[in-house]
Amino acid sequence: QVHLLESGGGLVQPGDSLTLSCVASGRTVTSYDMEWFRQAPGMQREWVATVAESGNTAVSDFVKGRFTISRDVAENTVYLQMRSLKVEDTAVYTCAAKIDYLGYYDSWGRGTQVTVSS
Repeated sequence: QVHLLESGGGLVQPGDSLTLSCVASGRTVTSYDMEWFRQAPGMQREWVATVAESGNTAVSDFVKGRFTISRDVAENTVYLQMRSLKVEDTAVYTCAAKIDYLGYYDSWGRGTQVTVSS
């Protein structure tokens, strides 16, 4: 099983940028579809972005144009670059590793808090 550890969250103002990191250990990120989810206070968890094992990426419509997902294979790390942050982006952001051909989530991180407030 791969172990995931998120970092990079914090308190920022609207319009600011922030980059989250998800460091994988035990197995390479290229063995998985690596995904970011978020859960806002009082809301259900929602999908944010994916970098597939092939390297292809996808981002949800509500953050498209502002968020970018990427991976550094040498560092075994997945990133979520967030720009033009809004108050509505406030949430716990969690990294997950999905086995592509099974659609099974092998591991979830504990999450990192992002708070956007003026």
